[in-house]
Amino acid sequence: MAKGKGIRGAGGGMARQIERLQEELMQAQAALAEETVEASAGGGAVRVVMSGTQECKAVEIAPHLLAEGDAEMIQDLRMIAVNHAIAESRELAAKRLGPLAGGMGLGG
Repeated sequence: MAKGKGIRGAGGGMARQIERLQEELMQAQAALAEETVEASAGGGAVRVVMSGTQECKAVEIAPHLLAEGDAEMIQDLRMIAVNHAIAESRELAAKRLGPLAGGMGLGG
């Protein structure tokens, strides 16, 4: 390798671009952790709030549903709401992080 021709010499611009994109990705991920999505099932009887990083923030079950005492129905509605919240959270993440991945030449 010629003297002074390291990563910074020959490909310094590329290295700086990668560093910038990594910083933007970290910022986007931090912001995503603060954003939430909501999903519900059973006409709103079960509601799930999830972060953009797929962390469950809240699960609410309507009191009337608990009073009915149908555990199987509650479990099914909870599962539907959680799965829907995960899908919504993934869509949010793709929307926020997709442009950054495209900037790295990884496709968007």
